[in-house]
This record gives sequence, structure tokens and C-alpha cells, in this order.
Amino acid sequence: MHIPSHERTRELLHNAFGKRIAVIGDIMLDRYFWGSVQRISPEAPVPVVDIERESAHLGGASNVAANIQALGAEPFMLGVIGNDGAGNTVLDLLRAANMDTSGLETVHTRPTTVKTRIIGNNQHIARLDHEVKTPIEDAVAERLLATLTRSAEEDARGLAGIILEDYNKGVITPFLIQSVIDFAVKRSIPVFVDPKFANFFAYQSVTLFKPNKKETQDALGFSLSTDNDVRKAGAMMLERLDCENVLITLGARGMMLFERSGAVHSVSTQARHIADVSGAGDTTIATLATMAAAGASIVEASALANAAAGAVCEEPGIVAISPERLLGAIPSEKDE
Repeated sequence: MHIPSHERTRELLHNAFGKRIAVIGDIMLDRYFWGSVQRISPEAPVPVVDIERESAHLGGASNVAANIQALGAEPFMLGVIGNDGAGNTVLDLLRAANMDTSGLETVHTRPTTVKTRIIGNNQHIARLDHEVKTPIEDAVAERLLATLTRSAEEDARGLAGIILEDYNKGVITPFLIQSVIDFAVKRSIPVFVDPKFANFFAYQSVTLFKPNKKETQDALGFSLSTDNDVRKAGAMMLERLDCENVLITLGARGMMLFERSGAVHSVSTQARHIADVSGAGDTTIATLATMAAAGASIVEASALANAAAGAVCEEPGIVAISPERLLGAIPSEKDE
């Protein structure tokens, strides 16, 4: 699969400006402690990290929203946060980025999901998770749906796409999945899914379903060791989900796209220095939905999403794709 040219990509980025895309899913706060390592602790065989700085970033579904905004489109974030300091930080980060926060529900009975990463000498040393994975109540899901409906009806632009971002943290429930898909089908809104194992086969009749290699193996019960294994898996998911497209991400092996028509496309990766894969999946689904909203074919959107994911992996920490970074990841015509 050939990646779109610089000229075509610029055209798509121009067309993406102002397109509204809803992101529904597990909102997280990503905290980082950055420092240097010069010795091993005398108390245990672990590195001692001298903290030099701290940072906080939008994570999970809110990182998907950040990537959409960085590409020039307009995300509408829907999810839950806790009544706590981390939740307040998420709100502050969203407002600082001029993102609409009206789609967030504060649930007092659960904390905001926080992932704390410790980075020493630019290497990921440890991660600490603070979370509750209990599914949200249907009443909370109904409030999210009411907000989604109101947003789609009150803004004359409507919605150019919906992303369901499932991290198995409790926001994406079978009830919410079916309700959102029904909502989208009635309004002819494309639905893009980044799944996890628990609800894997609940996403029926969506526009694009994007599992990674591990999620696919766990759901189907066999290893994706060869391209033939991947082709078998793609065909099975197209049939079981009755969806339009399946995109399986394969890490260093790239991606493989399966269309309902029977067409299969391999998306290879370019040789890169990988510093941190955190957030690469968020960048992939955000770029896919944004480029599709801008008028890209699903093949073009997949190729650009692959390039975007590779670009953000070159830097440590959570970073969003940008038009400049995306264009820089595309080989110039003279290099092709």
C-alpha cells in the first residue's frame, strides 16, 4: 500500500479543518516523572531515579481527542472522571487546549484513571496505575448519550465521525456500544472502534474495527504468526462483526487492512528509532477518523495512520501527531 503524496496529504489536512468527531471512552490522566539514573539502590536491585521534572498529559480517550485537535479537526470528548484532583487536572488540560468539556460526567463513586510513568535516562522504568474497572451504570451511559444527541442536533455541522475508545476501564459497556451504533446508523455517521477483549464482538456493523495483534489473538484463540494467520483473522472478524473494514495493527510488522469487498492491503512500517510506543494506538485511530472525515479513502487513511503512529513513537512520553510531524513521516516523491 502506497502512502498518499505530500500534496494529497496537505489537501486532506486542509479538508479536516473544523470537522467534528466525537470520542467516547475511557478518559485517563498520564503523569510522568522524568529523571536520571546513576546508581542502583542499596535497598533492592532497582535503579534510583533522581527526579528532575514532572508532567501531566491527557491519556486514553482524551489523548485520542488531543490527536484529532492537533490535526485540525474538532473533537467532542465524552466520558467520566472522578471528583478528585486528577479529574480537575484533566479538566484543566482540556480547557487549556480549548476543548469542550461539556461531555464529561463526574462520577463520585469512582476515581479518575491515572497512569503514572517513571522515566529514567529517557527509558521507561515503571508504571503505576490507579483505577477502578467497574462498568458505569446505565444511568451514566444514558446521560452521555443524551449529551451526544444534543451535541449532534444543536451544531449545524453535525458529526463527521464517532470513535469508541475502549481501554476496559468501565466506560464502554454493551448498552453504550449498542446505543451509540444505533444513534450513528440512523444519522449515517461513521463509527471507528479501538477495542479491548471484554466487548470484542459487541461492535456490530461499524465502519472500521481496529484491534491490535494481542487483542485479536486473545479473541480468536490462535496466534498471528504468519501473514496467512492474519488474513484468516481478518476474514473471520469481517464476518462475525458484519463491519465494513477491519484494520489489524501488528507492531513492527505494520498493519493489514481488510475491506468488506474482499480487498486486503498490507501497510508496512518504515525503519525508525522507537523511543516509546505509549499512545501509538490513540494516534492511529485519531488519524484514521480524521482523514476519513476529510475525504480520504479507507486505504489512504490507514496508510497515513500508520505513518502517524510511527512518528509519535520516535519521542518518549505521550505526544500528539501534528500536520508537520505527519508530513515529515511521509517519504518525499524523490525518495520513493
